[in-house]
Amino acid sequence: MSPFLILSIFLTYSALLFIVGFLTSKKATNESFFIGNRQSPWYLVAYGMIGASLSGVTFISIPGSVGADGFSYMVIVLGYFFGYLTIINILLPVYYKLNVTSIYTYFEQRFGTNAYKSGASYFLLSRTIGAAFRMYLVIAILQAFVFKSYGIPLWVTAVLFIALILLYTFKAGIKTIVWTDTLQTTFMLAALFISLYLIMNKLQLNFSELSNRVFASEYSKTFLMDWQHPKFFLKQFISGVFISIVMTGMDQDMMQKNLTCRNLKESQKNMFWMSLSLIPINFIFLFLGATLFIFATHVGVPIPAKADHLFPTIAFGYLPPIAGITFMIGLIAAAYSSADSAMTALTTSFSVDILAINDKKNKNEKQKIRTRKLVHFGVAATLLLIIILFSFINKDSVINELFTVAGYTYGPILGLFSFGLLTKHSIKDQLVIPIVILAPVISLVLDHFSTVVFFGYKFGFEILLINGLLTFIGLWLIKKDKTE
Repeated sequence: MSPFLILSIFLTYSALLFIVGFLTSKKATNESFFIGNRQSPWYLVAYGMIGASLSGVTFISIPGSVGADGFSYMVIVLGYFFGYLTIINILLPVYYKLNVTSIYTYFEQRFGTNAYKSGASYFLLSRTIGAAFRMYLVIAILQAFVFKSYGIPLWVTAVLFIALILLYTFKAGIKTIVWTDTLQTTFMLAALFISLYLIMNKLQLNFSELSNRVFASEYSKTFLMDWQHPKFFLKQFISGVFISIVMTGMDQDMMQKNLTCRNLKESQKNMFWMSLSLIPINFIFLFLGATLFIFATHVGVPIPAKADHLFPTIAFGYLPPIAGITFMIGLIAAAYSSADSAMTALTTSFSVDILAINDKKNKNEKQKIRTRKLVHFGVAATLLLIIILFSFINKDSVINELFTVAGYTYGPILGLFSFGLLTKHSIKDQLVIPIVILAPVISLVLDHFSTVVFFGYKFGFEILLINGLLTFIGLWLIKKDKTE
């Protein structure tokens, strides 16, 4: 598959998103950008959130991770569902009751300004790194299979990708993204099923025969029973529960889409059906991963040093041209789906939480819009810088790196929300900042020495829980007496 054809697909798809952006940006205001005027149909949001939840990480990294980890990721996915039920029944009612634009304004009402700014700052750090990871994954593929052949450096590829997202989300933000997400989910799922069909056809197997091969192979191993293993099934499940609560329910990016629904009931329906659909879809991605490794063994495809590159290597080099086209469309759809909403959420949080753009004192709408646009540019520039830095240090599968970072940056957010929802205590707000700094630092030290201190036990994604618990304990220590 020629680099020119891949580039043409990329630009054509981008043009399609620009058309959607143009149609949805008429009469757009800050309210349109931040919460879509609360007019989004719940079923549209639910369908679009499938693509946003999966992202380029799922599309590339999860199939690639099967070679080392088998189907163990499926245990995390099962945990996700129970986490989503917590979001539906506890967090969404709080957000709608408070009528928030940024979910972190809850901290201000519950604790005070320092807690509010701390929670929002950790989100900005978490989502900036997470979004950069996701974008880097796609940019690295575009670089390896397209732009490298033209002698274009990676940083130029990154500038092009981010600039395109910046332009089509610039005016209407989340109002545009709700619609582009539906388009991107459709293309991503179509790419998944078409790719699976083409590989199956190349192997001359029907679905039943392929299933027998997959489940008879070592790749289908799901439950790792060694309690010392980082992917021990019980801690995978518990981690999945809390990862979904934190990275969806306590994440402005994902919740911003829910807050565009007309009311709480519709938002809860959206979240339920989205969470239910993610179980079979993630399973099919893992099934595809096992199929890719079986195909590689059968045909003699060398496994790339980065397992994330196995899917594109097979799609571009060992299958009919339609496979490469399908893969590219699915990858671009997945990438745009997570990247555009992340940029919008970061702009929203920084504008609302840090700059207080919605403060009643700020009545000049033109000035508000100008501020929000400047923030949007700043977010894009920051992501670009991190992507370039990440290109020099990336070694592991991106899905593992993403969750590792999330364990340290989302932990304080988990602790703050948990303390606010599970207790009735107020706290000494001026002491919050040392607590939310110390908790991740102590977690990092515990993780580093865990095999020595805990008799060979190695922390995995559950470091998030340790971090959140330490934050909770710290907040308990600075709670106010009843007389205060």
